[in-house]
Amino acid sequence: MNRVAAGLLGAAALLSTTAALANDTMSQLGVGGLQFITTDKVTMASEDLSISPDQVKVVYKFTNEAATDQHALIAFPMPDITGDGDFMVVIPKEDSANIFGFKTTFDGKPVDAKLYQYAFAVGIDQTDYLKKLGVPLEPYGEATQKAVNALSDADHQRMLQLGLVIPMTYDNGSGEKTDYTPVWTLKSTYAWEADFPAGKSVQVVHTYTPSVGGTVATTFLAPPTEEEDRGAAYKKKYCTDDDFVKTVKKSLKDPKDLYSAPYVENWLSYVWSTGANWNGPIHDFHLTIDKGDPKALVSFCWDGKVTKTGPTKFEMSATDFSPPYDHELEILLLKPQTADNSQ
Repeated sequence: MNRVAAGLLGAAALLSTTAALANDTMSQLGVGGLQFITTDKVTMASEDLSISPDQVKVVYKFTNEAATDQHALIAFPMPDITGDGDFMVVIPKEDSANIFGFKTTFDGKPVDAKLYQYAFAVGIDQTDYLKKLGVPLEPYGEATQKAVNALSDADHQRMLQLGLVIPMTYDNGSGEKTDYTPVWTLKSTYAWEADFPAGKSVQVVHTYTPSVGGTVATTFLAPPTEEEDRGAAYKKKYCTDDDFVKTVKKSLKDPKDLYSAPYVENWLSYVWSTGANWNGPIHDFHLTIDKGDPKALVSFCWDGKVTKTGPTKFEMSATDFSPPYDHELEILLLKPQTADNSQ
């Protein structure tokens, strides 16, 4: 896999965390929820994927090569969201039913997709239990936190036993207080039914807003410890090469302080390994990565030619493309520190 980094591409710095967002898959509803299946009738003629910190847009062309119409359930899995007592999950939209502002069209017509959501803790589905308690399924936000804390002590103990919450004790100025923070995982999938006419192609377009968050400094220059080697991990995940690392090191405000680079660090991910539920590979695949800021540094892995087509854009193409199942599309983005993002 080729190593593509900002030092080689003449980039300079940008940041944005997105939770991983998967490809469309063809699926059926079975006992226990969605089950994803394959089809030997419909091929993906082309996919045009555009990724930026502000928007992900995917334009597909699917061809039904069968002599009869194909009726199918299309599913779009959203990224898992897990509650945590140590960090905040960045939610792009305030609408709990559509936190990514997900929109899709099928042959130019808007699709009314149904949202399926399930809450899991230690691998066990606790959706019905939370609904019975009147607790929102989202493991984040003021409404969920308020609903959890309003429960009885017995409910809190039961939720602790089920691995749904953790106690967070603090002094609120008038004494010790304990809040119970959600740590379950929310799994969400949009689904809708569609017809693929015999011998014809249809276009599916969907867009959504990625989740943006990040660090207040660069972290991958630190030397390895017994617990972790972030430099090696980033090299494997984002293909950061020597030129990229040297560029960041040159920017250090204090050469002895490996955290003093004037950048903030974040990540943008796209899960493409679930997008092979069609007959054969993607005949024509095109990828555009837009770092959003002309001064940005960006690093990602791509097995092939990368062309810089503008101050912020990098484009790649492939024929008969099959997503690599051992490596999702992971993008490291750095952004110059400002008064707003360095706090």
